[in-house]
Amino acid sequence: MDRRKAIKSLAGMAAAGVSAAAGADVITSHSELPTQLSPELVPEMVTRKGGLSYLTQDEATTVGAIFDRLIPADALSIGAVDAGCVEFIDRQLAGDFGKAKSMYMLGPFKSGLPEAGPQTQQTPAQRYRIGLADLQDYLHRHGSKDFAALDAQAQDQMLQQLEAGAIEFAHTDAKAFFALLLQNVREGYFADPIYGGNKNMVGWKLVGFPGARYDFREQIARKGQVLNIEPVSLADINR
Repeated sequence: MDRRKAIKSLAGMAAAGVSAAAGADVITSHSELPTQLSPELVPEMVTRKGGLSYLTQDEATTVGAIFDRLIPADALSIGAVDAGCVEFIDRQLAGDFGKAKSMYMLGPFKSGLPEAGPQTQQTPAQRYRIGLADLQDYLHRHGSKDFAALDAQAQDQMLQQLEAGAIEFAHTDAKAFFALLLQNVREGYFADPIYGGNKNMVGWKLVGFPGARYDFREQIARKGQVLNIEPVSLADINR
């Protein structure tokens, strides 16, 4: 499947999942509608200033090379690195996601069905650090360059082998590590820009997602029309 089509389909699935899981209150009049989101509920804006929070520079270079092969620049939009996906995952790994705060981590850890997800004692932050080291070690043991130094064709071949489970790493599940990288680059490309990725809302513009827009009363009567709604970020709220 074409990469862009795959990304678009995943974004639609994610939006559907959020809609199905979200609760809703009945609003009976416009006077009941809130006019602002409380500033304390809006996350702090992630910027590229201040350097990396978790990844080392070498790790960030490798992650960027991987991300740019998974979502490369093309005629439709910019690639993952330019969209800020490395900054996104770096901050996530330094926070609760990296520490597996929302995951059950007490074991027992046993291999099971793929539907059960990865069974590992490693937190996402540990899986990145160990997995990236395993990747470089694998390449060096097979007489190859660092991943970022490979040409695009060799990088794609390596990623295809990881995705297929054709490579074994010394300290982490290579196939599960690839799945985590793919999940995170997609998240970075489509998350609200306030989290560091989706620069200038490129991901949202690519799939026509309106973002954190307050309401759509002005568009309700425009049935069958192309709306071309400019997306809104959480960072734009209460400015």
